[in-house]
Amino acid sequence: MAEKRIVSTTEEQNGFAVRDLILIAVLLAAGAVLKLTVSSFLSFAGMKPNFMIAMYCLAIILTRPKVYQAAIIGLITGLISQIPLLNATPLVNIASELVGAVVCGVLVASLVKVAADNKGLQNVVFPLIITLISTVFSGYTFALIVGVGLSGLGVAEVLVMYAVMVLGTATMNAAVAAILTPVLRSVLKR
Repeated sequence: MAEKRIVSTTEEQNGFAVRDLILIAVLLAAGAVLKLTVSSFLSFAGMKPNFMIAMYCLAIILTRPKVYQAAIIGLITGLISQIPLLNATPLVNIASELVGAVVCGVLVASLVKVAADNKGLQNVVFPLIITLISTVFSGYTFALIVGVGLSGLGVAEVLVMYAVMVLGTATMNAAVAAILTPVLRSVLKR
């Protein structure tokens, strides 16, 4: 049976319930803390999970916002990433997180009906796929801005140069989302 969110008429009109806003804030804060602390320890061959992306994907997957609300979550994440220790390239994360969150919002909106009757898809497969694709879009947006826009490299060069890093990070983020989604869903049901 499909999981139904019970919301009031006001919440349906405005989009987010208070619980959703708290969840988003906690996940984004957790993403920042994890990026500052654990992320470096999980680094392998230049790849490491980007907990900011993983957490905003989780927030979007769990709260199912409208696409414009997902864009706001991405914008907030990009702004949080401007904290000096979270970002080596100021302002680039604003664009890349915005793109990643919009892609995540579009995927969640289009796949939520497909997964309505299948908890396995809802809890593991779709979070994995959605986070993987969203991270690729975010990562390549970042890479194209830095590589093409700031360094003058060609698009093909940037796509190849950043492939291992973007795809490795996307895989790690997808694993984080696939592991945490069922856990957080069961906690939120209580």
